[in-house]
Amino acid sequence: MALSNLSLQILPIVPDNEVYSVVDEVISLIKASNLKYVVGPMETTIEGELDVLLKIVKDAQTVCVKAGAERVISIVKIDYKTGGVTIDEKTAKYSK
Repeated sequence: MALSNLSLQILPIVPDNEVYSVVDEVISLIKASNLKYVVGPMETTIEGELDVLLKIVKDAQTVCVKAGAERVISIVKIDYKTGGVTIDEKTAKYSK
C-alpha cells in the first residue's frame, strides 16, 4: 500500500493541568510506531500505510482513556494518493 499522511489533533477531556501530559503519552505512542512524524503546535502529522495510521488513531483514544480522560475528541486529516505521498515532498522547500 502507498504511503499516506495523517494529521491527528487529539483533545482529551481532562483537567487543564493534565492535557499536555496526556498528549505527551499519545506522542510517545506515535514515536513507538517507528513511523516518520512531525509534531506541530496543534497536531502531529504521521507518514505510513493508511491501515497502520488508522490503528494509531484508535490506539490514541485508548491511551487517553487509560490516562483518565472520560471523553476524547480527535480531529483527523488524511492525505492519500494512489502513488503515495510523503511529508518531505510537502515541506522540503521550507526546510532550513
